Amino acid sequence: MAAETQILIGLGFGIACLIFMIMKTKIHTFLALILATVLVGVIGGIEFKQIVASITKGFGGTLGSIGIIIGFGVMMGQLFEVSGAAKRMALCFLKFFGKGREEIAMALTGFLVSIPIFCDSGFVILTPLAKAISTEARKSIVSIGIALATGLVITHTMVPPTPGPVGVAGIFEVSVGSLILWGLVLSVPMLIGPLLFAKWAGERIWQIPTADGGWTRDRSYTASNQGSSIYDDAHLPSAFISFAPIVVPILLILIGTVAAAMGMKGPIADAIQFFGTPVIAVGIGLLLTIYGLTGSLDKKRVLEEMETGIKSAGIIILITGGGGAFGMLIRDSGVGTVLAEAMLQTSIPAILLPFFIATIVRFIQGSGTVAMITAASITAPIIANLSVNPVFAALAACVGSLFYSYFNDSFFWVVNRSIGITEGKEQLRLYSVASTIAWATGIIVLLILNVMFG
Repeated sequence: MAAETQILIGLGFGIACLIFMIMKTKIHTFLALILATVLVGVIGGIEFKQIVASITKGFGGTLGSIGIIIGFGVMMGQLFEVSGAAKRMALCFLKFFGKGREEIAMALTGFLVSIPIFCDSGFVILTPLAKAISTEARKSIVSIGIALATGLVITHTMVPPTPGPVGVAGIFEVSVGSLILWGLVLSVPMLIGPLLFAKWAGERIWQIPTADGGWTRDRSYTASNQGSSIYDDAHLPSAFISFAPIVVPILLILIGTVAAAMGMKGPIADAIQFFGTPVIAVGIGLLLTIYGLTGSLDKKRVLEEMETGIKSAGIIILITGGGGAFGMLIRDSGVGTVLAEAMLQTSIPAILLPFFIATIVRFIQGSGTVAMITAASITAPIIANLSVNPVFAALAACVGSLFYSYFNDSFFWVVNRSIGITEGKEQLRLYSVASTIAWATGIIVLLILNVMFG
């Protein structure tokens, strides 16, 4: 058997086993990635020493570039979560856009909040505010909730330092700054379609909270006691310090990325690029969070909250490292070159490969993070041998992971339970459709960007 044929058989068998283990067994995704890597190597005829070397090199190399960023990011997000900064941001947007534009305000709140915070946590934190807005403005919680959910999930999926996109950046070996820049550019049009859908859906399913904690679709209902105003901002941090931990690191990273792209030289340029390094920039954001948002918390509570954030990131860091190991074995085996040459003979745009794989894995097992990292692990070695902008290929994997959210996605349940949608058919017609609109919009805009700038 020719070596190329044998390694292709090994790769096919390994990918099939990986999907099976994630879908049907109790084996964790991290272990499944490592086992699949070993299977590809053994069946593909790669020497045992080389298999081990590729696993350790890929795992360490990937986490070496992004592990610290993930750690800083989740600590920042945890403190952001308990400080009230998320509510302050929402109130700023509500005041800015004014009455009648509550959906836009909540979508933009989610858009920014989910850069450091996991979208599930962000939605839970902001649900009381969403309910208060629904009651006071007499707008359906459906439109408010879906607008918030899609704002949260889009940047959670597309923009570092959220762990998923950071992991994809590491596997594709692209600049985190470039991924932030292009992720933001792509995320804006992705938000428009779901926002319009949210307003449409809210008109058809008009549902608001009742005073006793339930829900009503009776448009004549009026709560006897609506409680304090949604604009009650006592004990919240200031707007400046609430936005700063997110805005400052992003600006530093983008300025550093632009300076590097322009080839700037000299001490000032070196300083700009140093502070624009993602590890340094996100570290500065964490310091701003600690000393700007936690004034009402004692030292012990702050440390406990940061440790809680690290615990939540541990599994994601391991999965990302496992994806790096899988990808490194494919690189070292040379099968990526073989597959790249085969793809050149087809008419399928190479950028669609990570998109389709992420879409399939997402639909099968529900986790967007697992979907994008799995797609990146499989396709990064192939893309490296093709004339495709790796940043756009990385974004394709991220976009694919947004496909139709349904019963196997934890965020699906968080959203529907929080806004009181309990009937199965309605659940599948609301946030599930909104996430798919973002998915479809994302790949269309990405293909246009790829033609223009790829």
